[in-house]
Amino acid sequence: QVQLVESGGGLVQTGYSLRLSCVASGGTFGYYAMAWFRQAPGKDREFVGAISRGGTVRSYGDSVQNRFTISRINDKRTVYLQMNSLKPEDTAVYYCAAYRGSSWYDTRLYNYWGQGTQVTVSS
Repeated sequence: QVQLVESGGGLVQTGYSLRLSCVASGGTFGYYAMAWFRQAPGKDREFVGAISRGGTVRSYGDSVQNRFTISRINDKRTVYLQMNSLKPEDTAVYYCAAYRGSSWYDTRLYNYWGQGTQVTVSS
């Protein structure tokens, strides 16, 4: 079973960048597809991005396409979310998630979660 710990959140101004990190412990990291989700107050959880076990394929939610990049370094057991051109509507708690399997694109399958890290973008 894998445990996930996110870091890197904070308060930034519109247009700035942040990089979130998620370190995994337990399990074999390379067996897990990884993803980022976010949840703003009063809103449903939203898919941000996902990456396959080997890091060769990725997908993104429509609202972050072309601004955010998900990546991973398996030797470091870490997945990253590079967030550029941040907007106030990106303000949310960001969660790292893992799924042991090959269907990395199916966001319903992610069943291991971190505690979240707050990202706040001021206008």
